[in-house]
Amino acid sequence: MVGIEDLLDKNNLFAISLFPYLGFLWFLTRSGQTPRLALIGFYVLLLFVAITIPAGIYARMSYGEELANIDWLHGSAEAFLTLTNILVVLGFRQAVLAQEGKPDSQ
Repeated sequence: MVGIEDLLDKNNLFAISLFPYLGFLWFLTRSGQTPRLALIGFYVLLLFVAITIPAGIYARMSYGEELANIDWLHGSAEAFLTLTNILVVLGFRQAVLAQEGKPDSQ
């Protein structure tokens, strides 16, 4: 029988969290109101996840440690998270600047 402790395992929560995030991406994409560069940044986060999972497996298999304990591997994976954040911020910055440049429609 599966207990609540098994369901709340960090690996299970991580896997389950992908479904709401995919829904978030679907709604953002469908709305057509998200700045393109920011939307790309949100999709690059999936690339971060795709890179982090094998990196974590490699850290466990090769070093017997968690990914967070292998600095060069963890830093390399986190570089994709940084890229994601930069793309999202720049995308929304462009949208704000474009909106400020338009005359008010009042």
